[in-house]
Amino acid sequence: MTILHDYWRSSASWRVRIALAVKGIVWESYSHDLTRNEQRDRDYLTLNPQGLVPSWQEADGWTVAQSVAILEYLEERFPTPALLPSAPRARAEVRSLVQTIACDIHPLNNLRVTRYLREHWQADDARVTDWLCHWMREGFIALEERARRQGSTRHLHGESLTLADVCLVPQLYNAKRFGCPLDDFPTLVGIGAYLSSITAFAETRPESHPGAPR
Repeated sequence: MTILHDYWRSSASWRVRIALAVKGIVWESYSHDLTRNEQRDRDYLTLNPQGLVPSWQEADGWTVAQSVAILEYLEERFPTPALLPSAPRARAEVRSLVQTIACDIHPLNNLRVTRYLREHWQADDARVTDWLCHWMREGFIALEERARRQGSTRHLHGESLTLADVCLVPQLYNAKRFGCPLDDFPTLVGIGAYLSSITAFAETRPESHPGAPR
């Protein structure tokens, strides 16, 4: 059985779960509670020395980490339905959008960063929230403009589902979770609302994860 090492509230893990659902891939969840530092357990560090989720582990033990690398691997191994356009320029544009979210926005608001702010800089809840919303806003400004220019109300790029959409919805979820204002990003919010109605997005929500609190 192929295993996704994840955590219910990890937005990087959610990206992968969405793609797995879109492609109809059978997998099993092995959850690591980030609030208890279970991702730092010795056995897991053997699989992923970085001690982060997600990791994708196949039946023969082969494992790959980093959500975008996993998404690209799944796209190559299970090419239909496609989550990357066929044209080289369009593929580059989608990858650019993916990296804006996965490399520029998300890393600055994940748990290990906010822990550092609290533990080493004595940041209180208000300052941590200000940090989170500032960096999300910086990234969303660019995404909103790019989405507005291309004119679609359903997708971040083009007229069909791509990896950019897969990454957008979990990031919008994070923004709403932390109470970050989204009034200046009507295009992104509209796209997110449409995507959230798609089964692959709705059924993989953090609250639907078997490891989520009940």
